[in-house]
This record gives sequence, structure tokens and C-alpha cells, in this order.
Amino acid sequence: MTPAIFGCSGARLTADERDFFRDADPAGYILFGRNCEDPQQLRALTDELRALHGRERLLISIDQEGGRVARLRPPHWSAYPAGEAFDRLYRLAPASAIEAARAGAHAMALELSAMGITVDYHPPLDLRQTGAHDVIGDRSLGSDPVQVAAIGRAILDGLAAGGVTGCIKHMPGHGRSKVDSHKEMPTVHESAQELEDDIAPFRALNSALIGMTGHLKFPAWDADRPATLSPTIIGDVIRDQIGFDGLLLTDDIDMEALDGSIPERAARALAAGCDIILNCWAKMDEMQGICDSVPAISEKSAARLERALAPTRLADAISPEQGKLLAKRDALLALEGEAA
Repeated sequence: MTPAIFGCSGARLTADERDFFRDADPAGYILFGRNCEDPQQLRALTDELRALHGRERLLISIDQEGGRVARLRPPHWSAYPAGEAFDRLYRLAPASAIEAARAGAHAMALELSAMGITVDYHPPLDLRQTGAHDVIGDRSLGSDPVQVAAIGRAILDGLAAGGVTGCIKHMPGHGRSKVDSHKEMPTVHESAQELEDDIAPFRALNSALIGMTGHLKFPAWDADRPATLSPTIIGDVIRDQIGFDGLLLTDDIDMEALDGSIPERAARALAAGCDIILNCWAKMDEMQGICDSVPAISEKSAARLERALAPTRLADAISPEQGKLLAKRDALLALEGEAA
């Protein structure tokens, strides 16, 4: 098995993709809007991916947070709010915010499961920071580590209740970034002591089954290499200080914060301690280059992958319970507006 998650170019596999994926046997796949026309088409695509490998529990993933980060959207799928909505409610009524986040994530998972999706890259545990770039912005669950961990735990629990495994991101924290890591490398200059707040939500949820690195430099820990490519940050901070022992993915290896060719980045990330490379853009030459440049998945990483997928389950259709969960979420979120 190739320790990579690959993208698909469109709503249906091409013949070249079908042959390549069968031979490469990647750890999983990531879906974007380009892959999602309607429920019938999407479930046919995910069923075909599973059939290619003969694995019922296949990592088929998506970025479905809500707000501006949502690959599935109306009219075919439900609308979900950004993390900021739960942040606002938490400041008024913490228990209501936690329950709203759990209900919303459960509803989301029921929809994802019926589409054949087993992993959602959600929740982000990045603290909102004054003056930071809005690449995180309204996606954040708040600026207080305890609050972010509490809402994040509710989201993980809600996703799990619907048969989907969540993913905590972006370790060791993206909230202080002054630039967009999709375009350039952020450098976070705070001291290790100041960064304790940033890693606190990840430490609180270190039992999560999947986590994702961020492409940021933290000179307090490693002056030369960003988290994704740093054995020091992955080993000393993510694995030891945070205590995370789940499946560790890179953020999209194509992002412009990183330098070098895509295969070179992939090899460096695995050497640094990441379990699996996330490669989103379905460029055949780059996917082939990754396969040529990295070893087969390690025994430890394969075990983490199996553990992450073990609780997942697929549904034949969206459960009627979804509507009740969405109504519950919306009624709770409305409390903030009524108070205002």
C-alpha cells in the first residue's frame, strides 16, 4: 500500500485513474467539489473506489467543516455553519454550544456516511488570534483552549455517532499564521511557553484517531523546517508533548508553503514522521512520482490506519434522524441570536 491519499480529477474515474489507483493501492482518497455532482453520482464514485481495492473500510475523505469550507453544498446536501457560530454560542451558554456542535456533526456524518465517505477533516483546533490571517478566521472554534477542546470533542463525538472518523488539525496550531500557507510559508515567532496555549486543545484531544500537520515554521522548536517536514516537531511536540499516537497526515503536500518537487516533499514528510501524504490535485505525473519516491506504508502506520477506520460504517441512505438533529442544532444556535 502506498502511504498517500490521492485526489480524483472529476465526477467519474477515468480509465487511466482506474488502472493507476488499482496498481498504486493508495491508503485512501480525498474528494472535492469537482467530484460531487449529486448524491447518486457521488455514492457510485465511492462505491467504485472501494470495489477497486476490495476494501469495505476504505479511507475516503473530505473537507466538510461548514461555512466556506464545505465540499458538499445545497441544493443536494445540507448547509452547515462555520465554527464561529459555536464560538459565539459557547460564550453565552457553553452546554448549549457543545450540544449544538455534537448534533450538527452527527447530522453531517449521517449525510457523509450515506455518500460512502468515512473520514472528515474536521474539527480544526486552531485558536483564533487577533491580527492573524483569515485562512483560519471564522473556521476557528474560539480563542480559549478549553472552549476549543470542548467543542472539538463534541464534533468528534458527533461524527463518530454517524459512523465517520474525524481529524484534528492543524498540529501544532495554525491560528497565529500571518500569511496563507496555501500561498507562502508562515513563521510563528512566539516562544515555546507562549505556544503552550496553541497545543493545549490538541493535547486534550490526543486520543483522536486521525490528526493533520500544518505547514508552518516554529523557530522555538525548529528553526529550519516546517512542522510537516520536521522530525523534531513531529517527534518532540506532536508525539511527545501533545501525546498524539493516531494516524498523522500531512496537510495538502501541494501547498505553496513548501518547496521542492511534490515527490521530494512527500519523501521528506514521511522521513520526518508523518504516516501518510495528502496529495489533493489528481495530477497523474505527481501521483506517480510520489509512488516512485516513497516506501510502502510502514507496519505501524498501517496499524494506525486500520484503527482509524475500524469504527466507520456506511449507510444505504441518509437517516431520517438527520432532520431532527439539524433542527436541534438550529434551535440551539438561535439562542445566541435571541440573546443578542
